[in-house]
Amino acid sequence: NFLGQKTFELFLKINGFAGTFLIGAAVSTLISGASFTVDANHFMHWQNPLRGLEALLDPFNWLLGLALIFLVRILAALYFINNIDEAHIRERARKSIVKNAVPFLLFFLAFVGWLLLRGGAAYDPQTMVVSMEPYKYLHNLLAMPAVLVMFALAVLLVLAALFGSVVRKDTRCIWTGGIGTVLVGTALFLLLGLNHTAFYPSLADLQSSLTIQNASGSRYTLTVMSYVSLMVPFVLAYIAYAWYSMDRVKLTQNEIEAPDAHNY
Repeated sequence: NFLGQKTFELFLKINGFAGTFLIGAAVSTLISGASFTVDANHFMHWQNPLRGLEALLDPFNWLLGLALIFLVRILAALYFINNIDEAHIRERARKSIVKNAVPFLLFFLAFVGWLLLRGGAAYDPQTMVVSMEPYKYLHNLLAMPAVLVMFALAVLLVLAALFGSVVRKDTRCIWTGGIGTVLVGTALFLLLGLNHTAFYPSLADLQSSLTIQNASGSRYTLTVMSYVSLMVPFVLAYIAYAWYSMDRVKLTQNEIEAPDAHNY
């Protein structure tokens, strides 16, 4: 790295904080909406010169972004506890979990409250007319028991990971926390797109809001994608095996500092 180690570490921090925050803010626009229109040829046109970046001016879009920052720090600490066999590193990681758990829970609960108490864009499946419905996402959660159970289970898994790691000193809570995080994300996207919900509301023209029906590809594209998706379990199995192979031997300080070791 010709810019030096400190510059490299600075860019890593920028990517870690800004990248994670922007992902959360972008996902939040699926709830708060964006200023765009869709023409007869299905081309989208921005109606704001900031072209979507105005979403950062909405403080509610910050909630998920900030929650994600603290969540990924917690997951990183859980990973270190599971994969580094050094007592002092594990203790520092547990202290990091405690420091990040409180702001994570505050921002996450604020985000969930904002989500369930606000209105959402619903569409009539017969006429495809889009209209605003009060408490739309709360109605979705109650109308889809499977998603409600998934969301509740996911939250319990994340809380169990925090409790197990900090209080019970369990070293394997990355699995509980990781699975819970995946389930929370899955439940969130199901809430935003199913039950006749516009998953990307338009603030400029409500009828331009994107739904599963009007934003899906052609039948040919969807057919090809359905066949390709059959490969997903094999890809996931390969990823799981690769990570298992890398992590089955715990790292130690001696291994990291040894001159003849494979240092990263």
